[in-house]
Amino acid sequence: MNVFTSTRVRQMLRYAGWGAQGGCLMLLIQQYVAEVTMSIGPSMLPTFNVAGDLVVVEHVSQYFRALTLGDVVVCVSPYDPRRSICKRVLGLPGDHVCVDPTVPERKYLTVPKGHIWIQGDNYNNSTDSRKYGPVPMGLLRGRVLCKVWPDWEWMKSGVQEVYSSAVAR
Repeated sequence: MNVFTSTRVRQMLRYAGWGAQGGCLMLLIQQYVAEVTMSIGPSMLPTFNVAGDLVVVEHVSQYFRALTLGDVVVCVSPYDPRRSICKRVLGLPGDHVCVDPTVPERKYLTVPKGHIWIQGDNYNNSTDSRKYGPVPMGLLRGRVLCKVWPDWEWMKSGVQEVYSSAVAR
């Protein structure tokens, strides 16, 4: 009697095949559509908690719409490619940005083409573009769409228009 002719073995192989297909599909979705990940650390306080919030990071919109100021993004760390960082976009290619607004002697630079300027919301405890400079767009993994735990919340820009309110006066 052949082992593969047994009904039970064929059924187990069928289920294993479905499991492998499902796993491949989930991997494709995680890599190219969206993923749920945890944001840990103090750099994005008060937007995210230190202990870790679950966030949905989508990977699709970067191909169909441009980043905007205030978007919260996940990038590969310029210091350690095994780690990801979660920061807010404060400068797009061609923008003039203040390198470090927390110091009295302020320096400004222009964000080069193909790069973005990112900073954590907690300026006092964040390693970001102030430390490693403009980040290449090639390191961008995706845009944070929403926070799903502990409280559901869509991500808002977080950047206020200073220029338009000053002109309106």
